[in-house]
Amino acid sequence: MTGLTMEGDTLINRLRSVPVATVTGRVASINGLLLEATGIKLPVGQLCRIRSRSGGEFDAEVVGFNKKQSFLMSLSTHQEGLAPGDLIIPAATNKSVPIDSGLIGRVIDAMGQPLDNQPLVVNERIPVLPHPINPMHRRAVDTPQYVGIRAIDGLLTLGQGQRVGLLAGSGVGKSTLLGMMTRNTQADVTVVGLIGERSREVKEFVENTLGTEGMARTIVVAAPGDESPVRRIRAASYCHRIAEYFRDQGKSVLLLMDSLTRYAQAHREVALAMGEAPASRGFPPSVFSKIPVLLERSGTGSGNGTITAVYTVLADGDDLMDPIVDSARSVLDGHIVLSRELAEKGHYPAIDLEKSISRVMPQVVDERHRENAGHFRRYYARYNQFQELMAIGAYQAGADLELDRAIELRPSMEQFLQQSRFEQVNPEDSTQLLNRMMAKKEVLTHG
Repeated sequence: MTGLTMEGDTLINRLRSVPVATVTGRVASINGLLLEATGIKLPVGQLCRIRSRSGGEFDAEVVGFNKKQSFLMSLSTHQEGLAPGDLIIPAATNKSVPIDSGLIGRVIDAMGQPLDNQPLVVNERIPVLPHPINPMHRRAVDTPQYVGIRAIDGLLTLGQGQRVGLLAGSGVGKSTLLGMMTRNTQADVTVVGLIGERSREVKEFVENTLGTEGMARTIVVAAPGDESPVRRIRAASYCHRIAEYFRDQGKSVLLLMDSLTRYAQAHREVALAMGEAPASRGFPPSVFSKIPVLLERSGTGSGNGTITAVYTVLADGDDLMDPIVDSARSVLDGHIVLSRELAEKGHYPAIDLEKSISRVMPQVVDERHRENAGHFRRYYARYNQFQELMAIGAYQAGADLELDRAIELRPSMEQFLQQSRFEQVNPEDSTQLLNRMMAKKEVLTHG
C-alpha cells in the first residue's frame, strides 16, 4: 500500500511540472497609441508581450475593455512592424515588482531594469499595489524631518510623514532644490522619481545635482518624457512602492517625485485615447481622481516607518491656479512656491515665503520656534508691503515701529533665506540663528 502511495505522489509531481497551456489573443487594430485585442479577456493592469510576425516583440499593458475586446497601450513609443493578427501573450510576473536593498545607489527604469550600465540582481519581489492602510492606524505626524535647507527647516519645517508640493514654473530651480534635499536630508533612504522630464536631465541630475554623496543612499526611478504614458505611470507607482517597502521596514524615507504634473499628463493621454471627454483645460475627470490615490500612498504607516514626500508641480506660465496645481494643493499637507522674480534676482533657493506654508509645522516644532518663525514671516511681509514706498523715499523712519524693525532685520533675513547649492546646513544651527535674530523683537504696535 505504501508503494502505491509513493507511486501516486510521483505521478502527481510529474503532472505539476507539465506546462499549462497559455491563453493568447491577437491584435485586431491600432488607433494611435491604443491597441485592440481579440480572443482574450484580461484585467486592467495586466502586462502582455506582443510578438510581431515581422520578428519584433513589444510589451503592452491592458488599460480597458468592452464586451468583445481588450484595449492595450504599448510600453514602447515605437510600434513599427505590428500588424493585424500578431500574437498577444499575458506576462507571468504581472502582479509583482522587483525590490530589495540592492537598489540603493542605482538608477532604474519603470520595470526595475538598470539604466546605469551596471549589473543588477534583485532577489525579492513584492505585490504591485500595497494593502491600504486604515486611516485610524496611521501614526500622527509629530517629528520634524529636516532637509538641510535653512529656509525650509527654519520657517517651513517639514514633519516625518508629511506630503508637500513644490510649486513652480520652468527654470526656477526645482531640480537644484531637490538635489539639495537629497544630499542634506537626515532620512535613512531617499527615493527619487524622475517622471516625464527631459532625457538629458536624468544623467545631469544623477551626476551633477546628486553626485556621489547624494547617490550613496538614493534610488532613482526614471521614465523620461519620450517614453510611453504607461511607463511614466508605472514609474510613478514603482517609486512609491519602493518607498513603501522601506517604510514597512521601519525606516525614515524621503520621496521626491519630479513631477506630479507629468504624471497627470500621462493619465490624460491614456484617458483621451480611451475616448474620455476632456473637462478642465484638457484634463478628463478621471485624472483628478488618480492624483489623491497616488498621494495617499505616502505618509506615515502603522509602524515606525514614514514616507516624507515632496512632489514638484509645474505651474505653466507661473499660474498657481492651474487645475493640477489646485488639485494637488487641496490634497497635500503644505506647499513651497518658487518665485521667478526671486530667481531672476539671483535669490536662491527662490522660495516665496509669503505664498508657502507647512501645515504640520505647529505639530513638530516647539513653541519658541513656532513664534519666532511667525515673527520672521510678519517682518518679511511688512517690508515687502512698503518696499515701493521706501524706494521713492515716501517713508520716514519712526512712523511705524514694526516697519522700522523689518528694515533693520532685512539684510539678516535675506541672508537667512539664501543658500548655495552645496552649502551644508545643520538644522539646529538654523533654529538657533532664527531664535537669535528674533530675540530683540520690538512690540508690534504702531508708533
